[in-house]
Amino acid sequence: MASFEIHGGKKLSGELTVQGAKNEALQVLCAPLLTAEKVTISNIPDIVDVNKLIDLLQTMGVKIEKVERGTYVFQAKDIDLSYLETEDFKKRAGSLRGSIMIVGPLLARFGKGFIPKPGGDKIGRRRLDTHFDGFALLGAKFNYDAGEHFYSIEAKKLVGNYIHLDEASVTGTANIIMAAVMAEGTTTFYNAACEPYIQQLCKMLNSMGAKISGTTHGTSSCAKGSRRCSSPIAVSRRTRTGFWRARTMAGRITGRSISSIAVRERRFP
Repeated sequence: MASFEIHGGKKLSGELTVQGAKNEALQVLCAPLLTAEKVTISNIPDIVDVNKLIDLLQTMGVKIEKVERGTYVFQAKDIDLSYLETEDFKKRAGSLRGSIMIVGPLLARFGKGFIPKPGGDKIGRRRLDTHFDGFALLGAKFNYDAGEHFYSIEAKKLVGNYIHLDEASVTGTANIIMAAVMAEGTTTFYNAACEPYIQQLCKMLNSMGAKISGTTHGTSSCAKGSRRCSSPIAVSRRTRTGFWRARTMAGRITGRSISSIAVRERRFP
């Protein structure tokens, strides 16, 4: 088992650049699936789960260009939907819990989506009911193959609805919102998550042409969005800032200076 050995008594000093939040990155990286146009996303953290999702999107047919460290251009113009039923897809997607976030955009744009039972950290109850119940209220039907541990979901047409989430799930809220922005009519959420992850995702979707409001108090009204998307997006650093503030305080305790760089939240139009 891997372990860390810490030797204390050292004075700390220097500068630290706060990276983008992993959970937010996993959501916004799936949003380009909503459009065939190019989407630029910056401040993407270089960590295992995020890189796994980028690789998965690429194998699905998304063209990805690395502009510089942490900045990529995504274009989901030619998605290979047949790949989503292959063993390779099941293996890749099954190793990453964040892969569930591709379902909402795929359902919205192509009328169907597939996903194996996601893996990821085992940290208590992490059910998917919220995601699928929300999709069903928009008009989708899903099937679960218990033998293959594989979900498939389809909808000839998504229609807005009133959705009361049984839990304020961040990933569930994000996934359903990404499906709802291309549904006919308006979808109103109750008991929706309103964490910074959701607020940043909604700002991104609005910059892509969606019409989302009320993201700060648990009720979000989503009007039908457009397929236009070309605005540059930056993954926010807010959720990592508290961690780095703790490190800054550690520097103060030891009598040295540690500065956190670029912790301001980026706000989108």
